Amino acid sequence: MTDNELFALVKDKLFTAVLGDVLDALGYRKQFLPQPIKPLVAGTKLVGRAMTVLEADYPEGDGKGPLTDRPFGVMFEALDSLQEDEIYIASGSSFSFALWGGLMSTRAQHLKSAGAILDGYVRDIDEIRDLSFPVFSRGPFAQDQGVRGKVIDYRVPIDIEGVRINCGDLVFADDEGVLIVPQKVEVEAVQNALEKANTENKVAKAIRAGMSSQEAFATFGVM
Repeated sequence: MTDNELFALVKDKLFTAVLGDVLDALGYRKQFLPQPIKPLVAGTKLVGRAMTVLEADYPEGDGKGPLTDRPFGVMFEALDSLQEDEIYIASGSSFSFALWGGLMSTRAQHLKSAGAILDGYVRDIDEIRDLSFPVFSRGPFAQDQGVRGKVIDYRVPIDIEGVRINCGDLVFADDEGVLIVPQKVEVEAVQNALEKANTENKVAKAIRAGMSSQEAFATFGVM
């Protein structure tokens, strides 16, 4: 299965709850990003490969490091490195400034990026909505990062409240959460999730026909 086929299958047939349940069963029980990270536009579904970005608070001023005189650090290099169907996913800084905006969305869309996920805030939300570019974040906040923070690295492992994200991991996001699926189990996880979703449909049909919840769980093992 190609990535395009995989992404279409996940987006059309699954939802984060069922895939998250399957990851629990496989022993991966810390895969959802923090609950406040939500889509800018309700109803958005986002599937793609993680392109990880490491942010940091970096107040403007004198310094000796290689990024001292580089506004935004290596953010532009990170943005320009986006490949088709990759998701710009950033964390590491405090919540005192926006990590994403309209012009970044315009560039990412041109590169055929699948979307952006920020453990932080986003600005220029009307512009982003007009572009129909999928963005998940902790909400809108206009304060700029230019004099407050920088991207210090990209395509490196990052951590968001205990969730490890590696570049290339499968990312699936909808209204109910943002889920990180490690590459080494993605095929098994998706297959199992499709089977579970099919079983849940059978359970729903049985309950509508009068089966009790206790009997349904005993019969199907799903509730």
